Amino acid sequence: MKTSLTLSLDTRRKRKDRTCPVIFRLSHHRKTTAIATGFNVPPEYWNEKNREVKRNYTGVSSVTRLNNLLSKKKTDLMDGINSLEEDGRLEGLSLRELKSILTKSTIKVSFLDYTQQLIDSMMEAKRFGNARAYKQVYNVLKTFNRTKSLRFEEITITYLNRFETYHLKKGNSINGLSVYMRTIRAIYNKAITQGLVARDRYPFTQYKIKSEPTAKRAISREKIKRILDLELEVGTPLFDSRNYFIASYLLNGVSFIDMAFLKVGNIIDGRIHYKRQKTAKPYDIKITQQLSPILDTYLEGKNKDDFIFPIVKRSKLLEQHRDIRNARIKYNRRLKEIANLCNIEENLTSYVSRHSMATNLILKDVPINALSKMLGHSDLQTTEIYIKNLPTHIMDEYQERLEI
Repeated sequence: MKTSLTLSLDTRRKRKDRTCPVIFRLSHHRKTTAIATGFNVPPEYWNEKNREVKRNYTGVSSVTRLNNLLSKKKTDLMDGINSLEEDGRLEGLSLRELKSILTKSTIKVSFLDYTQQLIDSMMEAKRFGNARAYKQVYNVLKTFNRTKSLRFEEITITYLNRFETYHLKKGNSINGLSVYMRTIRAIYNKAITQGLVARDRYPFTQYKIKSEPTAKRAISREKIKRILDLELEVGTPLFDSRNYFIASYLLNGVSFIDMAFLKVGNIIDGRIHYKRQKTAKPYDIKITQQLSPILDTYLEGKNKDDFIFPIVKRSKLLEQHRDIRNARIKYNRRLKEIANLCNIEENLTSYVSRHSMATNLILKDVPINALSKMLGHSDLQTTEIYIKNLPTHIMDEYQERLEI
């Protein structure tokens, strides 16, 4: 191992009372730093050979106890070094990073404080969606815990089971619980990676996150056409909401946030080029004959820096995200009105356009690998989630193709 730890007396930093600090000298990758113990003794009472305080020192009530404390501290630090080496992380750490990990006591780390630090970092990085999800977990755990203090070692399988009961007793869904638990797990994993908490305390080796199948979200082409043909007064909120839904469907199921951020400048040579907010993955989509008149409704009099759709109202990025969040709430509410007007029984939401696009292309025998690329998925397993619950009548039609 290229890492060592030695108990020593730092005689270069003699205090006014003639004592010197007892330190651990940490060496890593041929560099050295000091880790304070909090104890100071005069040089004449330090046994350099045995690396301990001499027994005739009278500055403490028990020299034996002091030496035992120093020995235990060294054992704890070496355990930390050995754990990092076993995990394959020690070699890649700088001396500063190693010291930071070793000197952060798990018992003093607050889960809520750490979560707030992550939220602040996400806000600085303009990852507002992630920050909002973490803030929801922060708030719900703060309410559940009835205190600002929540240490990592308190988050045990018993604690998670109690939180699960608390969540479900309030009438909340299993999938809502799943979102919270996945976020808690992600925060815990980040803390392990940063060395703030020991891996052997990890509660998710025992606690299994529950989920249940979501209701089918896709609607048929015939119902999509009903929405398209619905006569609505130009410029009204329902008119815009209908157009957003159809535009999303025709733009390969573009998400509401990505659609809100589309600018006139994203239109180049009859195509729309943009990067998805969630993944930064680039998209290049043809403007079809059905999509073109919808876009034309909103393009008149605008320059390339203007947003295509009237969703974002303000100029600062954080405020723009708030505009989109508020607009999405109203959009989903108006989609329910549109569903009623079109005699559509399914629950119409902003997600339905994406799922309907995927399902209807599968029914047109579009290969799943092509559909996966259109949806922007990195693997086919994600795409299969969209098609695993095809409507029953479609499965019946497939069965009827069987011939003898």
